[in-house]
Amino acid sequence: MATLNDIAVAAAINILTAFAFFVTFAILRIQPCNDRVYFPKWYLKGLRNSPLRSGAFVNRFVNLDFRSYLRFLNWMPAALQMPEPELIDHAGLDSAVYLRIYWTGLKIFVPIALLAFSIMVPVNWTNDTLEHSNLTYSDVDKLSISNVPTGSPRFWTHLYEVVATMRLHFLASERRRPDQFTVIVRNVPPDPDESVLELVEHFFLVNHPGHFLGFQAVHNANKLSKLVETKKKMHNWLDYYQLKYSRDPSRRPTLKQTGWLGLSGNTVDAIDFYSSNIEKLAKEISVERKATTSDSKYIMPAAFVSFKTRWAAAVCAQTQQTRNPTVWLTEWAPEPRDVYWNNLAIPYVALAVRKLIIGVAFFFLTFFFMIPIALVQSLANIEGIEKAVPFLKSVIETHFIKSIIQGFLPGIALKVFLIFLPSLLMLMSEFEGFISRSALERRSATRYYIFQFINVFLGSIITGTAFQQLNSFIHQSANDYCIPKTIGASIPMKATFFITYIMVDGWAGVAGEILRLKPMIIYHLKNFFMVKTEKDREEAMDPGSLGFNTGEPQIQLYFLLGLVYAVVTPILLPFIIVFFCLAYVVFRHQIINVYNQEYESAAAFWPDVHSRIIVALVVSQLLLMGLLSTKQASQSTPLLIALPVLTIWFHVYCKGRYGPAFVKFPLQEAMMKDTLERAREPNLNLKDYLREAYIHPVFKAEDDEVGETDGGSEDGRLQEPELVPTKRHSRRQTPKSSICSDAPLLNQAVSSLENI
Repeated sequence: MATLNDIAVAAAINILTAFAFFVTFAILRIQPCNDRVYFPKWYLKGLRNSPLRSGAFVNRFVNLDFRSYLRFLNWMPAALQMPEPELIDHAGLDSAVYLRIYWTGLKIFVPIALLAFSIMVPVNWTNDTLEHSNLTYSDVDKLSISNVPTGSPRFWTHLYEVVATMRLHFLASERRRPDQFTVIVRNVPPDPDESVLELVEHFFLVNHPGHFLGFQAVHNANKLSKLVETKKKMHNWLDYYQLKYSRDPSRRPTLKQTGWLGLSGNTVDAIDFYSSNIEKLAKEISVERKATTSDSKYIMPAAFVSFKTRWAAAVCAQTQQTRNPTVWLTEWAPEPRDVYWNNLAIPYVALAVRKLIIGVAFFFLTFFFMIPIALVQSLANIEGIEKAVPFLKSVIETHFIKSIIQGFLPGIALKVFLIFLPSLLMLMSEFEGFISRSALERRSATRYYIFQFINVFLGSIITGTAFQQLNSFIHQSANDYCIPKTIGASIPMKATFFITYIMVDGWAGVAGEILRLKPMIIYHLKNFFMVKTEKDREEAMDPGSLGFNTGEPQIQLYFLLGLVYAVVTPILLPFIIVFFCLAYVVFRHQIINVYNQEYESAAAFWPDVHSRIIVALVVSQLLLMGLLSTKQASQSTPLLIALPVLTIWFHVYCKGRYGPAFVKFPLQEAMMKDTLERAREPNLNLKDYLREAYIHPVFKAEDDEVGETDGGSEDGRLQEPELVPTKRHSRRQTPKSSICSDAPLLNQAVSSLENI
């Protein structure tokens, strides 16, 4: 069990590590050769020029201005200078609201810490309960509630609207975007007489007359996408070998044609090999492209439907289209950057089965991960390590080694075990069938949060208590009241483990984020081996993004730990406050200079953030009630029972009052924005604006890798509505209506339109 000295050693190690990362970053960021690594966002916006183009040869790669090295921390105040409105315009509302999560943490925990250290810490420290017990404890635990005697009167000593308003203001003031006029319709019912394209056109002509602008078909282009991606990878290798040959023309590059990692097989000319394969792939792509755009079996029962006004799109997206609620399902279309095209090819009826499979898989993943969690907790128990490796007992008992094991190793071990989890959870969300990247990340974040709550929080407490108090459990009767009392006293003592984890992940981890070591290495490797043009150099940059699916659940774990231990072990609060301060500055710098957000959801994730903070608050209140019950503080129970009830009521109120702002677009706001746009741009050609908005990336005419499109609307361009004679004859041939929902009404309506 970690002592104050162990915590001090771990703090020193993590502070030195973070400082080393900051110093290294300060040196690397001012080198001209790293300019694209640490300021890629400004290059993508076209607002920064490469310093490698001018000056002396040495100055193009190394910064010889030694005065700039003395101001190695000037990036911190620079990151805080940009006002929030300018930040929203620069990086988007998602990024600005993401930073507000850290700011919310500071607003919550700084006042709590001041109160805790002025009242509760002295109350806990001035007791001697643990000294007269048979529990295993350290001097850190004397600062917790475990050191307060049973039945003591000292137990009596023991936050939607802003973001909702920001979202509505952002939507009202935002520049025109295709998703403001577009909905996605799914589960278009089959019809024996009409194709999906004809069915969609007729349906919206009839049911949204005067407002329907056009639609773009959804094609199953997954196979074509894989071919294009394979061709792109081969082009990269061809560029590499051509560049290698240009540097040494006397020697043609070669490679092994087959075998594992190309280590066996016949030796062939690398340039000829990749050139011939690219030529073959180009022919396959041409054939597959023609089939995808012309064969009806590639057209999915879904479409992106555009309207003439935002008001009409809002009405369609937020209403039920037919009497059958399972067909013609409409919702707001994601913005074009946000569309996850691979999942649009999944049949709608298969989504429920996929969700069930993933739910079962996630349950077993969460359950079996208790094994590595127990292993991590064993590392925090010196006695357990000594029993496992008795020959190392003399080394382990060394004061410095013991401090590292108990104060540093458990946090590192847990970080290593969790390193591949976010990628696995993202794959599970992709399989589940979400059609937007933002929805993928939000679902992955939800599962990551649940996983951390069950395994990292509850699992660490349960297994840690079992390891630390094993001797007490052995000598107590199963019916003895001392067992729950021992657990109640041991939960606050697990704060030492979480303190070490916060320092490793929240201090050194955040500092390591700004260094961008991996992107820097990859950029320089690509720049040396593959880059031939400025376009290649731009593609070699990897600005990355916020990574909401990993960052937000991790922040919520700190909210949970802070709220749970704020009362029982307040010594944890300063470590969390340091994390929120450091993370706010670091991620503000990254958002301004580095990250290029892949999409903009207008802070649609905020309800999830709010809900998880409420969950953390309720959990902290319930655990406090349980802990106090083991201390026989019955007089505090009536007051504590009201806390979770009032907290849940507050959450229900906020969700009902502000929640609709995150899922619906007010018709009044839509009409106001449409009216202003017509007044400012009376000659706006909306058809041209939306014509290629929702074309699959492999169909884009400007894509040189794919080539020019074959023209017409076969590739998914916005198809303008025309009064096409209906082909449906099933009503004349059979007494029953068509499979299509409301087919007779649709048939009559279209026929009446044709007769006008």
